[in-house]
Amino acid sequence: MSKSLHESIEVIESGYEFLLAYAAQGRESDEGPGGSEVRTTLTSMSKAAGSISADLSTDESDFGPVIIDDARKAGAAITLVLAQEKISSELVDNLNASIHLRALLTDLFLLSEAKT
Repeated sequence: MSKSLHESIEVIESGYEFLLAYAAQGRESDEGPGGSEVRTTLTSMSKAAGSISADLSTDESDFGPVIIDDARKAGAAITLVLAQEKISSELVDNLNASIHLRALLTDLFLLSEAKT
């Protein structure tokens, strides 16, 4: 596994953990102390999803295209959240529950275990 792919996986996994904590805060928006970090985290996750797709574009396994598709879908969901004027805990909770983000996470867990 390339260093770039490993780093992107770490960004997605740690970002998801941050989003779980953010969702539990009951925030109405990302304004105020600590709120801006959610946009930074989501932006990093969006970039990581794109990087995962690029890193796996030459992967010849049957699973590579599955991860690429799930990364694209999760990236689209993250972009939708980033486009909102205010990012509430409820919005992030819905993103966390999204099958697209969960599919990508599960793909990455499987890939990490299979390639180690």
